[in-house]
Amino acid sequence: MLRDGGMALQRRLVAGMLTIIFLLCVYILCGNLVTQSGSSPPPKPSQGLTKGTGSGSRDSEEPLDRKSNSDQWSQPPPASTFHPELSSETVLHGHTRATHTPTLKTQTSTTAEQPKLAELKVLDVSKSSYDGVGVTRTSTKGPALQPQQSTQATRPTEPPFIGDAYMSEDITPQTDCPDSIRSQVAKTDFGGQFLKNIPVLQWAKHVTPEQHQRLRKYPGAHGWGGIDYKTLVETLSVLNSSANWQMLDDWRDRSDKSKCIRCAVVGNGGILKESKKGKEIDSHHYVFRTNGAIIKGFEQDVGSRTTHYTFSTNTLMNSMRSYAGLGYKGPPQSKETRYVFLPDHDRDYLLMKAAATHTQVERGPERAKDPSKYFGEDVSAEKLKMYHPDFVRYLRNRFLRSSALKTKYKDIYRPSTGAVMLLAALHTCDQVNAYGFMTPDYKSYSDHYYDSSYHPVGFFINHDLHMEMTLWQQLHQAGLIQLYMHT
Repeated sequence: MLRDGGMALQRRLVAGMLTIIFLLCVYILCGNLVTQSGSSPPPKPSQGLTKGTGSGSRDSEEPLDRKSNSDQWSQPPPASTFHPELSSETVLHGHTRATHTPTLKTQTSTTAEQPKLAELKVLDVSKSSYDGVGVTRTSTKGPALQPQQSTQATRPTEPPFIGDAYMSEDITPQTDCPDSIRSQVAKTDFGGQFLKNIPVLQWAKHVTPEQHQRLRKYPGAHGWGGIDYKTLVETLSVLNSSANWQMLDDWRDRSDKSKCIRCAVVGNGGILKESKKGKEIDSHHYVFRTNGAIIKGFEQDVGSRTTHYTFSTNTLMNSMRSYAGLGYKGPPQSKETRYVFLPDHDRDYLLMKAAATHTQVERGPERAKDPSKYFGEDVSAEKLKMYHPDFVRYLRNRFLRSSALKTKYKDIYRPSTGAVMLLAALHTCDQVNAYGFMTPDYKSYSDHYYDSSYHPVGFFINHDLHMEMTLWQQLHQAGLIQLYMHT
């Protein structure tokens, strides 16, 4: 029995040893496999996977080869971005890098192959000198549209609502004034931001499906947002003569052999009270006024003539309500007066059409109102003008880019009506004298020259009057305007 017990113990020991040896071998084998796996090089990537250095610039783009009016875009350079539905006759001024939206693409290389544009002239807006090339103006043909390449970006990517790209037109100067604003601006700090060929006014020939597609993304005065294409066609179709796209349409009839067009731009500021500037203002070829411009009883200070009255339907109605007690009865009316709409809403287009056709306003807040109440019985389409939304957006982006654009109020901010009027004169007149605009000592004067008692200037979020005041000082110091200031 002892022998049998010893044999059993020996077998258990041998089995235990074999088990230990087996486990040790398994452990060593697994360790080798792990080591081989960790030391092997990574697999080579498939040929279908590449590093995306610039593919994002074309994501979600529509094909850009398209024909329009017998002109065809060729395939653009990889790094440039053009609006996929932009007519080849439409010209865009570019100043900043476009955001990744189907609005515009910037040119990142000046040596890249450019789209073929049917031998139409390309104007480089990075150069501030005027090339002198123009077209003959007639009552049926407007200024020729030019193709425009966007220039190299100078700012970081901007939000889409900025839209710092604009239509360009071949605009011939109306005079050969030797010291015109157009000829002097290149010598100033404003040379790089001043676009000489941007359309100031819109008219019938600007309304195309392509332009509506481009401008409908910008709301208010900065685009055609909220205005359907049918309304645009029906309303702007009445603006179809040279008088509608020329701000100074009767210059040939009033030039008095002068080589330079002199314009007085008259604001409603209290600085004009007891200024005795009336005769000086009236001596200009053209006199611009805006909103609640009360003339009767103040002729000695502000003059009596009005050749251009700038307003929006909203500001007009507000002026008639707010200043009626002070003597404001409506826009000035005379044979030489032109009415320049600043369109904030479709109600501006509807009122303009009604005035041109001598009918009542068909719908909206002014429904059934008679435009002759505001513009006189003899108003005609030739006396009506309307600012182009590209021009208003350009003024906001290049001249009055307020910090309000970085706030929740960005959608309602725009240059004031008076600012649009003054800057429009800067782009159309040879010489500009500004009266009644805010100056650094504005607290010394009442809000308006016709106030019966002192009222401080009011500041509102939809305008940046301090920035505008600074701009007037800069333009004055640059010699581009002469700003009336008490000295």
